[in-house]
Amino acid sequence: MKQITLKSSFRVESIGLHTGRYIHAEFCPAPENHGYKIQRTDIDGHPVIECLATNVVETQRGTVIANGDVRVSTIEHAMAALYASRIDNVLIKLDGPEMPIMDGSAMMFINKIYEVGLQEQNAEKQYLVIPERRIEVKGQNGELLIAVPDDKEMSVQTMITFDSEWLANQEAELNSLDDFAGDIASARTFVFVRELMPLVEAGLIKGGDLDNAIVIYENELPQDKYDFLADKMKVPHQDAKKLGYLNHRPLVWKNEPARHKLLDIIGDMALIGHPIKGRIIAVKPGHTINNVLARKLQSYGL
Repeated sequence: MKQITLKSSFRVESIGLHTGRYIHAEFCPAPENHGYKIQRTDIDGHPVIECLATNVVETQRGTVIANGDVRVSTIEHAMAALYASRIDNVLIKLDGPEMPIMDGSAMMFINKIYEVGLQEQNAEKQYLVIPERRIEVKGQNGELLIAVPDDKEMSVQTMITFDSEWLANQEAELNSLDDFAGDIASARTFVFVRELMPLVEAGLIKGGDLDNAIVIYENELPQDKYDFLADKMKVPHQDAKKLGYLNHRPLVWKNEPARHKLLDIIGDMALIGHPIKGRIIAVKPGHTINNVLARKLQSYGL
């Protein structure tokens, strides 16, 4: 199979989830063996960061890559869309420190890729084949990721669990990249209200609202604290006694959070630098443990 790039450029724009800045991203065709790279056009010299697992410097609320002091955050949704579209080579020109969040999913990236189309290149696609044994990594809180050999393109199975009556155990599965656009791409990022206060105090989610994330409110807060968070997220005040999902748009699927976790896994595995032949099985995945596995697989080379 040949390497693939975009047939022509496309642009997306919206606020950044954490900075609240309005950001533009231009996705451009790139030559063979280029891989995924991001260029910060808002910084003198227009520095470039390679989108590789070894360049990940933070995984708290998204995947952050860096080249020295130059950073770009929340790249996983764009990376997932590129990888699932079987694109090998792209240069992303970005005028801010994070990828535009849009609706918190990968669907806008997929739609734009479909609009401009793909261009086959002359060089052969280089797959990373998982060795003839399973590779696993474990976290400290029950996280487990396993990569097993397979002669097909990467497939993913994930299981998530939370101590919550609103979001307990869920599973999601993707057996073919052909199904990503219809089954996974629209799954939005999610957050619990109990997680928001520390994020607000850390100066994050300045661009968060009820249109770009699923917000789960399960533990009642005093009305004044609830109103404070609403003001920070620039959404109307609501009754603090009313628990449940707060987002404006209802869930696309009952297991949308699990599907989004699967989307994140694909985006983080895209940073290995080559498409994978193998299957990823994930229990309680997150960007931190995802990156541990991606680095381990990257170290195997081709």
